[in-house]
Amino acid sequence: MSWLEKRGRTVDEAVAAALEELALPEDAVEIEVLAEGQKGLLGRWGVREAHVRVRPRRRKVEAAVAFVRDVTRTMGLDAQVEGREVADGIWVEIRGRDLGRLIGRRGRTLDALQYLVNLVVARRHEDRRPVIVDVEGYRRRRRDALEDLAVRMALRARRLGRAVSLGPMAAAERRVIHLALQDHPEVSTHSEGEEPLRRVIITPRPGNGAAVAERRRHDSPIR
Repeated sequence: MSWLEKRGRTVDEAVAAALEELALPEDAVEIEVLAEGQKGLLGRWGVREAHVRVRPRRRKVEAAVAFVRDVTRTMGLDAQVEGREVADGIWVEIRGRDLGRLIGRRGRTLDALQYLVNLVVARRHEDRRPVIVDVEGYRRRRRDALEDLAVRMALRARRLGRAVSLGPMAAAERRVIHLALQDHPEVSTHSEGEEPLRRVIITPRPGNGAAVAERRRHDSPIR
């Protein structure tokens, strides 16, 4: 909805008039003060009215979608942006052609956009649910690839009988690895290092080393 402008002797009076016309409480609107009220000489001459503009506060999902649309337009991208509320947050999906530069290497540009969206939208909303931004299903594909990597590296750690280190990852990607292996009976995970070089370490649980050594002994052609 567009802004509703109102004037009054004071800011409070102008805001009250706007709220009455919109039939909304103050915590449900955005308010911008364009001019403070000011008394003239001896309180009579040259009085300047307060001037405000008010509009209904957007839901967080609407604000997130609007911000992402502005970013894609600024980048000159032909993209469609849609948002929806999900169980654990707000999902914003970007679709279109030639959106690779919006994703960036290993999703770094997309992660930066998502961080910016959360930073900007959180300033005007008490809703603390996170906003997840995705481009053409990239995050789902990346999550599937990371879960597959976690399983393969867990198998390698178990087979070698020693800890295996993965490459540096963003916090969200490390979390995928940890969650994928959190109930694994034979390995455990933890993170080491400093950002942006922090990485996941997959370690065989106690007792697996002996099992590996025994399996190697049986598999060896030399008895």
